[in-house]
Order: sequence, then structure tokens, then C-alpha cells
Amino acid sequence: MQRNYVYFLTEPMGRNFRADFRPEMTPKQMLALGVFGGKYMTDCTDEFPEDWFVRAKLNHERHAPELNFFGVNASQPLSEWRRKGWLSRQDPRGWFQWYCRYYMGRRCPDDDRQIKRWKGMTRHIAQLKANCAKGNLDCRRKQRQSLLHWAYDSRKI
Repeated sequence: MQRNYVYFLTEPMGRNFRADFRPEMTPKQMLALGVFGGKYMTDCTDEFPEDWFVRAKLNHERHAPELNFFGVNASQPLSEWRRKGWLSRQDPRGWFQWYCRYYMGRRCPDDDRQIKRWKGMTRHIAQLKANCAKGNLDCRRKQRQSLLHWAYDSRKI
């Protein structure tokens, strides 16, 4: 874990996002619903606003899929993220760490790549619409949890 990484906030928190990047959920909302088995942000809470963690579903001991909103594991191990080249040096935890920092107001050279990855998740929205009755949250729960990891709110589908 990179403890001495320094970055600058150049935009107001939660504002001035790129026009083609419109996440449906804030990091605070995602953490409160339950993402990444509760383990993802347990060692860096001091980097982000305290109120993000008031209702966050966290587990300091282990990855606990039952804490996820849809109660399923939709994560791949960090080793797989590394193998696929999804991690950058400045954001060693991947997309959600990048998003939290972007939300806070950081802008960086990795923005284009990460936003492109976020856009790629829309294929899962199309699959939910094609295969699930509107409002049936039990349909394709793993896909729905994965969308939640990317700040898409599949509860509306």
C-alpha cells in the first residue's frame, strides 16, 4: 500500500466531472449499500471524509460478500487486477480508489483510461434490461453487484 502518495484537489468535491462521466452513485452511497465485501477501504479511511464511513458496511478482518448489497461476491482478487493491468501506480486499489479521488477533486492523466473502463460496464445494463423484469433485484445479482462497484444503480432497472 502506498502511504506517501500526494495529490492535489483541483476541482470542488463531487463537481465538475467530465461531460461523458456521470456516475449514478457517490462513494459514500456505494459504501453504505455494501461493496467489495466490506474490506476495500478499511486501511485508508483517513484519506476521505469521515461521513463516508458513518454507515459504510466494512469488515476489517476479511472480504465478506454478505455485506454486499446483493449478498454475492462480484470481485476478482487483487492478483487478477494486477495480471490484467487494471492498476496504476497512483491508485493501487484500482477503479474505486481512482473514483473516490476523482470525486474528491483530483484530476490526473489516468482519467481517460478509467472513464473508458467505467463506460464499458454499460454492457451489463443492457443484459439486465434484456433478461430481467424491471425491479426484480434477484435477477442476475452478481451482475448487479458488479454494476454497483462501478457506481451504476441497477435498482432502477
